[in-house]
Amino acid sequence: MRRFMTCLLLIAVVTSAQSAEPESKSLFDGKTFAGWEGDTKKTWRIEDGALVGGSLETTVPRNEFLCTTKAFGDFELKVKFKLLGDRKHANAGVQFRTKRIPKHHEVSGYQADVGQNYWGALYDESRRNKVLAGPDAKLLEKLVKHDDWNEYVIRAEGPRIQLFLNGTKTVDYAEKDDKIERSGIIGLQIHGGAKAKVMYKDISIRELKKAN
Repeated sequence: MRRFMTCLLLIAVVTSAQSAEPESKSLFDGKTFAGWEGDTKKTWRIEDGALVGGSLETTVPRNEFLCTTKAFGDFELKVKFKLLGDRKHANAGVQFRTKRIPKHHEVSGYQADVGQNYWGALYDESRRNKVLAGPDAKLLEKLVKHDDWNEYVIRAEGPRIQLFLNGTKTVDYAEKDDKIERSGIIGLQIHGGAKAKVMYKDISIRELKKAN
């Protein structure tokens, strides 16, 4: 009897802990730009339940970002994406802990990069302007699904940032600069300078308890 009661107590504790975990929330309803802002007249549109940017007919003139109207701190973000175009030039990415640059089309913050030799890498957009961490090129050859749907899982918790591309961890980075902001908006990028088209769908986020 005592063993049975102990088991029930353990189940109750586990259930309580699980229920206390924040639930994932969808950031895109598949139909409207609700919760998002950006150039929705020329650059961004909605097609077949996906947020779409760029064109395969004309060169994308400059970097453009479709961003959430809400900021997030510690979280786990999941997003599926497909990049089409010349593989030598097509580029995109998912911004996070990012902010808009006033009176400018650019943003500043972390980016989970997409395209060229940057797949699976963590880039610092319009701030340090460099790759902060990235996977081995041989690993990417096995992971990337060109011209098809891929998935990023981005986990940002305190100074630690982890990127998972198609289920495999490609980045485990610890930010050492305490001045770098640990919250910001989420942004979807289409990179300028190429005939390229990017699609994003199934975008969800689970906010985490703030790390000590």
